[in-house]
Amino acid sequence: MRFFKIVLLILVITLLSNCGITKKSSDDSNRASSRNYLMGFTTWAYDLTSEAVNDTYQFLNNNGDIYCEHIDSRIPWNAWINSTALPAEFTNDIASRVAHRIPGKKLAVSVSLLNSPRNDLAYDFDNTTPSYTSFDDTTIENAYFEHLKYITNQLNPDYLVISIEANELLHNAPEKWTGYKQLMANIRPRIKAQYPSLKISESITLHNFYQPAVPNPNDYIAELTSYINDNLDYAAISFYPYFKALASAEEFQAAFDFLHSKVTIPIAFAETAHISEALTLTTPNFTIPGNEPEQKVYLETLCTNAQKHNYLYITWWCHRDYDNLWATFPPEVQYTGSLWLSTGIINENGAEKQAYASWVSKLKH
Repeated sequence: MRFFKIVLLILVITLLSNCGITKKSSDDSNRASSRNYLMGFTTWAYDLTSEAVNDTYQFLNNNGDIYCEHIDSRIPWNAWINSTALPAEFTNDIASRVAHRIPGKKLAVSVSLLNSPRNDLAYDFDNTTPSYTSFDDTTIENAYFEHLKYITNQLNPDYLVISIEANELLHNAPEKWTGYKQLMANIRPRIKAQYPSLKISESITLHNFYQPAVPNPNDYIAELTSYINDNLDYAAISFYPYFKALASAEEFQAAFDFLHSKVTIPIAFAETAHISEALTLTTPNFTIPGNEPEQKVYLETLCTNAQKHNYLYITWWCHRDYDNLWATFPPEVQYTGSLWLSTGIINENGAEKQAYASWVSKLKH
């Protein structure tokens, strides 16, 4: 479901070379004293123009105290395994993110080990995947550790998600889960040894943790609950409630209540959003209702739970609807790209939605 993000994010990030490099600041003075969690967005832009990219970073600077660089893309496996030159596409991408470091803001970095269908390793830049017997093969471990180390050294984040939506692998390819768990068990201490103060997690989709559509849901929930609480510094949650057709404050809260009943470690919402318009699906063929008041209710429910349960941070997926960007998508990914199209709190024309006022109010509270 994330193929369009993988392809288009590289195109967007190449436009980022015009801004100067900024130094990271530990100053967190923008955070209101009564709010006990950080608020921000990912750097997903709404168009391919340099103006749109610069506007996105400026919006993030003005409307949050944390932001997220979401690196859900290809991994240069061959270069890491064989100690050869890294692809310029990869190094330019990371260098551009470094050049746009927002001063005075906390930074979360999320890196994906998995491909878009979340059933295997991410592709290399030549569209191949490395051969392996199990995910925890030494060659895979060493290559992915080098990948994470490079990104971490370059971006110097405050929070690091070392695998995006990990539970989707258990959902889609359960036979690979044991190898995945051992791979992460080998990598986590190596990252900790390099960056002892860095908070590390692996993100989990709440929409496939809460009421999962699997043969043995109780076993699946128990496995994830144990994995989260026993292994991670904090629970990094990915949640798009409309994927489960959740639409009311009561339905949103039921999902949050489930999460709080299972997770005993600190929580962050690494990526989340809700639609402000109806979403028509073709596979299967039905429409998920959506409107601005519903989006506003979700955002306010999220913030209420963040305050009550002392979340570390919440990261809304995109600040503005990206219709202009979507129009540039190849036909084969336009359907997938439409799934998040109306999740911004600013519409495609730059007008504020109802949720925007709620965001600003919570940010200043």
